[in-house]
Amino acid sequence: MYNILTLNKIAACGTDLFDKSKYTFAEDMADPDAVLVRSASMHEMELPANLLAIARAGAGTNNIPIDKCSEKGIVVFNTPGANANAVKELVLCGLFMASRKVAASMDWLKTLKGEGDNVGKLVEKGKSQFAGPEIKGKKLGVIGLGAIGALVANAAVDLGMEVYGADPFLSVDGALHLSDRVHYVKSNKEIFEQCDYITLHAPATAETKGMINAESIATMKKNVRILNFARADLVDSKAIIDALANSGMAAYVTDFVTDDLIGIDGVTAMPHLGASSPESEDNCAVMAVNEIIAYLEKGDIINSVNLPNVTVPMSGDAKICVIHKNAEGILNNLTGACTEAGMNIENMVCKSKKEMAYTVLDVTAASTDGIETKLKGFDGVIAVRVIK
Repeated sequence: MYNILTLNKIAACGTDLFDKSKYTFAEDMADPDAVLVRSASMHEMELPANLLAIARAGAGTNNIPIDKCSEKGIVVFNTPGANANAVKELVLCGLFMASRKVAASMDWLKTLKGEGDNVGKLVEKGKSQFAGPEIKGKKLGVIGLGAIGALVANAAVDLGMEVYGADPFLSVDGALHLSDRVHYVKSNKEIFEQCDYITLHAPATAETKGMINAESIATMKKNVRILNFARADLVDSKAIIDALANSGMAAYVTDFVTDDLIGIDGVTAMPHLGASSPESEDNCAVMAVNEIIAYLEKGDIINSVNLPNVTVPMSGDAKICVIHKNAEGILNNLTGACTEAGMNIENMVCKSKKEMAYTVLDVTAASTDGIETKLKGFDGVIAVRVIK
């Protein structure tokens, strides 16, 4: 029986996928084999000794201690693309709000309460302060062309915008899903210099932190409009505030607000609503649960952020799944020990992801007794499982 800890409410369409004869899940569980989580922070959580996997029902994994999990041989999954449409729709909403000052105009209307018959006249007199440009024909720069960025780029093309996209890690599959009317550029610099609107869809890394700052803003068009539905760390908020105050930027729309941005003229802030749709929550739950099931039952890794994706069908008597350092000599030790134990390796896959590696050995053997202990004894081996 596998025990699954749910740190947040996970949509029933996901948890219903668990075979009740094999799984039990609860919000309070002392010794889980796997964890399902949405937004709850796990950084202060003591990770159980037998924890095998964590699945984040969402794309970002900032709430999970990735390095600590890797050290302990815990596979961390996310659900890329499951909430992409929900975020795309909110980005489009933000795009219009950046242009037409919708939020500010609605706040202003509330001040007219009690004016009675004068409301109509006051509206006609005051509405000009909220005028804004149409987006049709304007240039939009999309930084990051993953699942969300590509959807935003394609939708903006359909809305009549001239779209530029930049992503140094654009995959072949990602390129195939991108409209041929999107101008692919090699650097963010081209987007900064050319575009009227810029929307951020890059991951938060050491390289991308603070990419929108005083220096980059200085290269942009005057009255540029910036949207951030990716991560707060991508933007230097002080630079945003200064640019808005000095007419160097027309608007900033974000789903990742910080304290200093609240109440600033020109800032439209939302409380992290990107994935807050029932459809998105369902999609994320189903994907996360399927990832957990595939790993626990088959040893397959799909959509991991700390280990390579590996899927191996079992043709022998057992699959020996080994998480180890990506170091010289380890693979020889693993295969040598299996051969010495009288096992025949029918199939083997070894893949790496940075300093981590995952090897699956599909073996035929009269017995696998003792092999787990033997393999764990090698330097660089972090975790071993035998699946029959």
